[in-house]
Amino acid sequence: MHEELGMKNEELKRSLLLKKLNDFSELVMLKHSVFSLPFIFIAMLVASSHDSGSGWFGWKLLILGTLAAVSARNFAMGVNRYLDRDVDILNPRTKGRPSVDGRVSNAQMLGFIVVNALLFVIVAYFVNTLAFKLSVPILLVLGAYTLFKRFSSMAHLILGVSLGLSPIAGVVAVSGHITEWSLYLALGVMFWVAGFDLLYSLQDIEFDKKNGLHSIPSKFGAEKTMWIARAFHLLAVLFWAYFVYTAHLGMWAQLSVLFSAMMLAYEHYIVNKDFTKIDKAFFTVNGYLGFVFLILILMEVA
Repeated sequence: MHEELGMKNEELKRSLLLKKLNDFSELVMLKHSVFSLPFIFIAMLVASSHDSGSGWFGWKLLILGTLAAVSARNFAMGVNRYLDRDVDILNPRTKGRPSVDGRVSNAQMLGFIVVNALLFVIVAYFVNTLAFKLSVPILLVLGAYTLFKRFSSMAHLILGVSLGLSPIAGVVAVSGHITEWSLYLALGVMFWVAGFDLLYSLQDIEFDKKNGLHSIPSKFGAEKTMWIARAFHLLAVLFWAYFVYTAHLGMWAQLSVLFSAMMLAYEHYIVNKDFTKIDKAFFTVNGYLGFVFLILILMEVA
């Protein structure tokens, strides 16, 4: 009898733990890591290829790079969810988030933010000196997005900068310095992310206007926002093309830029045709873009 009760208690504990992990995964939308992870590894592959003639940068940097990317993103999303509780509870699209409905408490969110910040700094320490020196400034930039949208419609570009830091972090991890080609890769990521964030923000035009939140869609309207997003994505493709040129990469890398241009054109086609398909454009198209880009660069340096 006691053994059965003990087993049931263990099963209940495991069930509660899994539920809490799922709540935190939903809190930070862990599946969105597909947007940042490919580009840190793209930078690491190219940097390693330039430095040693081989794209393989070693298991140590693979593990540390993954930990750095995930902890940085967890920190940024944790800060965003914690500071946005007052507006998320009012928005029908976001009022079911764990940060709002009580599944994750304020204390748990603060603990999550602190743990991931410390993990990121510790990981950076074990990468190299420059990575460690840049770790706190990077965290400050990552936490700025939520505050920016309270007073500036340029918050979309701040989000772009946040993810654009991932290739910079990748090249610093491998080479210990920032290269010219990594800046063009980062600028491409910045305009790519800012562009698809504009499209995603089309869902909240009326809510942003009503609640005094600053965004390009609420300021300029849907039609002008679409044109700005197209301009951002054109800039992304141009910067990625210049990244390939300055990094002296060949056919497979050129194909990655061509594929990205086609995917972004398809994304705009989907959104322009039907605003209800924004989620499909945001998750599916951009997720494929990052991973195919990574695979083609892997083939290039292999």
